Amino acid sequence: MLTKIMGAEGVDLGAELIAKGEVVAFATETVYGLGGDAFSDSAIKKIYEAKGRPSDNPLIVHISKLDDVYRVAKDIPEAYFKLVEKFLPGPLTVILPKRDDVPAAVSGGLDTIAVRWPVHPLAQALIAKSGTLIAAPSANTSTHISPTTAAHVYEDLQGKIPLILDGGECEVGIESTIVSLTRDVPTILRPGVICESDLMTVLDAVELFRGKVERAEAPGMKYKHYAPKCRAVLASSPEKAIALYDKTVADGLRAEILSLSAHTGVYGSRKQIDLGGDGKAVARHIYNAMHTAENEADLIIIDKLEGGGVYDSVMNRVIKATAGQVE
Repeated sequence: MLTKIMGAEGVDLGAELIAKGEVVAFATETVYGLGGDAFSDSAIKKIYEAKGRPSDNPLIVHISKLDDVYRVAKDIPEAYFKLVEKFLPGPLTVILPKRDDVPAAVSGGLDTIAVRWPVHPLAQALIAKSGTLIAAPSANTSTHISPTTAAHVYEDLQGKIPLILDGGECEVGIESTIVSLTRDVPTILRPGVICESDLMTVLDAVELFRGKVERAEAPGMKYKHYAPKCRAVLASSPEKAIALYDKTVADGLRAEILSLSAHTGVYGSRKQIDLGGDGKAVARHIYNAMHTAENEADLIIIDKLEGGGVYDSVMNRVIKATAGQVE
């Protein structure tokens, strides 16, 4: 299969492909998504097949206007509309009770549905033009680093999908915050740039999910995710990062440090990628840096991220990308 890369001029073609039951990769503000008709079992199957994704790992349904939520969800609580007023469209996914006529495959067999209203104009245009709602996980092979550019998508999925809609580098850079409104207390199932403190400005109470995952209620909970092709570790301190780097090089291997701006001088001439100096900058750069480093190094060393808020959300990805390896 030939995989085309087009910009906004490809939206009409993308909508036609989705209407025919095909899948299309497209830019959002968080990461690139791999989308198909949310009401088509065959399209959903193609998404899982292209990614190599476990079938019990639910997808997110993307909408382009508020009324679309009624097509997939029922018994929608008032809290959802409070979130809409403050945060949507934007990098927030909300778990709601699923309508009975929505295919079970899109929710991994659950009676809940994940709904997201992206702000990226290309994503909104594709959803609206397609005439349906678009189910989409990230546009990468399962367990690999999420894509934040069209080139990342092409590297993973060329020959497996017909079209990538290039909307530039993703502004947010990590996946959306996921909050469930189907529990007694609204619960963050996956952290993102919209943090607990932000949600507390409109909700009476918010909890962070801390239990053991028996069955994934949302993407990113159960399986290995965000992993580069080479080994990656989290350094507990700059001193440990330097020791790891120097030992790796002494062993005849290549190393690269993904560093906070405050540490770039400490690492001197050692090969490194500057992630930025604040949480949102680090979120925007982390996946792109990992994509670059996995093609240049045998070991990726990632600075420990401290400070709470968005830093914690990025650390959620780093811990999974490194399989919890801390040195």
